[in-house]
Amino acid sequence: MADTPRPKRRPGGPMAPVEKAKNFKGTIKKLIKYIGKHKIAVFIVMLCAAFSTVFSVIGPKILGNATSELASGLMRKIQGNGSIDLQAIGYILLSVLLLYAVSAVFMFVQGWLMTGVTQKVCYRMRRDISEKINRMPLKYFESRTYGEVLSRITNDVDTLGMGLNQSITQIITSICTVVGILVMMLSISPLMTLIAIVILPVSAFLISIIVKFSQKHFRDQQKYLGVVNGIVEESYGGHLIIKAYNKEEEILDDFEKTNNLLYQSAWKSQFLSGMMMPLMMFVSNIGYAFVALTGSILAINGVIQIGDIQAFIQYVKTFTQPIQQISQVVNMVQSMAAAAERVFEFLDEEEEIQTVENPVDVKSIKGDVEFENVKFGYNENKIIIHDFSAKIKQGQRIAIVGPTGAGKTTIVKLLMRFYDVGGGAVKIDGHNIKDFNRRELRDAFGMVLQDAWLFNGSIMENIRYGRLDATDEEVISALKAAHADRFVRTLPGGYNMVLNEDTSNVSQGQKQLLTIARTILADNPILILDEATSSVDTRTESRIQKAMNNLMKGRTSFIIAHRLSTIKDADLILVMKDGDIVEQGNHDELLKKDGFYAELYNSQFEE
Repeated sequence: MADTPRPKRRPGGPMAPVEKAKNFKGTIKKLIKYIGKHKIAVFIVMLCAAFSTVFSVIGPKILGNATSELASGLMRKIQGNGSIDLQAIGYILLSVLLLYAVSAVFMFVQGWLMTGVTQKVCYRMRRDISEKINRMPLKYFESRTYGEVLSRITNDVDTLGMGLNQSITQIITSICTVVGILVMMLSISPLMTLIAIVILPVSAFLISIIVKFSQKHFRDQQKYLGVVNGIVEESYGGHLIIKAYNKEEEILDDFEKTNNLLYQSAWKSQFLSGMMMPLMMFVSNIGYAFVALTGSILAINGVIQIGDIQAFIQYVKTFTQPIQQISQVVNMVQSMAAAAERVFEFLDEEEEIQTVENPVDVKSIKGDVEFENVKFGYNENKIIIHDFSAKIKQGQRIAIVGPTGAGKTTIVKLLMRFYDVGGGAVKIDGHNIKDFNRRELRDAFGMVLQDAWLFNGSIMENIRYGRLDATDEEVISALKAAHADRFVRTLPGGYNMVLNEDTSNVSQGQKQLLTIARTILADNPILILDEATSSVDTRTESRIQKAMNNLMKGRTSFIIAHRLSTIKDADLILVMKDGDIVEQGNHDELLKKDGFYAELYNSQFEE
């Protein structure tokens, strides 16, 4: 997990390029179907958003009536014909306050409901992804990085949730606001409305010119930001090699050149982006001036009231805001659709068949294994195991040796059914492994790998991972059998010492002994030991070898090893080359043949 790349921030601005889905309509249909069980809540959210907007839009018009009443009362007072009707103004202000309060209530309800729907959808999606991971074949994960898979659960679901939470209400609110404001403006003065609307295409034309010039710089900014991040990451990760070869100046020069290109593209894109708001403000202010002038003339001629001018200017100020929000929401929906598309692609990936009809009971497995004319290739066009046959009896120790790429680990993957054979069969106790439920089949295997895997928790918890219902006494007994009890007792906290997240508070050899103890506790009838001693020193290897001897007693064991000195006592050694078994026998028999095994064995002791 520590190697998972952090998500890179998108260099920003309102005109930065937005990621788009390959099949926008199809993805949106899938998303609507996915949130189908919440459709009533979403419908109520849309109604609340619409009502909230309507009540909010009516407010300025009624508030304008208060201004008109105030102006009329002031004129009556000046002319000596009356006074300002404060009670009427009070009623108007009270009604406006009530309108805004109702609008706020509807807004609160829609926000509360939509947040709940969004979080439930994200919760369900993360759960579906997690369950999907357990049903997917190993080949999917071997063809992708950890970061790529994890980003589906983290970045993509977060992007989808954020977009879903804001886009639905924002679209409804913005559309209702635009339509409502337009209706209210027309009810005040069609002429003033025409003047206000003419401003929009002028602003749009000027913005399109800016966008045309800025997009290139935004793309360059993204490109060079990625290069700069790459240089920094490589320099940090490989700083020992850089120092060893005295390449600090070359790396720094390379960084300076790329950083300068990033600076040039960044300031140009941000400068052009920053021009947008002042330009829009300038055009809007010109529009306000024309609206105010026209409104004054109409008010003098008695066509409209003074309060209508105030209301109209308020409407003009807010008219462009929902239009801008719609454009932002469109970008948000595009990003949301792209994230949803990746999630749905993952959820639609091919799955392993987990169960079969009338499965063989794994509890009765003894440990007889047979490979019968096995043929396999990770790609159909590239066969790496051509005709593999071998019979192993219960309790035997089988060593699989050969050069890198010979197919040793592939045999293990076929045995545990991480991959299915392309031809022939793998049998356990005479039963084809395809006749077992996949998860139950793997319960028959215990594994000790080259990379010892331990999690952040106490040593007791890590060992008990092999069998969750084991007692403390059984865990301690497993540690003793693995020759790990002595060193565990010397650690701070002993059995209850918590391992670091990166397990750096124990050595590599100690980690391996703990994983052996975990496998002993699991008590599986068949064992797989894959390069279990390759990353430790000779002294530690001796201790691990003793622990493994205890582990392998009475169990069918498959040992993959590069150090041929560790498999001398194997009952049967399978020598692999180019995917086939070229020799089989015990250590002494194979040395007498003076063939490929003898060549491999002798090469490890030559100067």
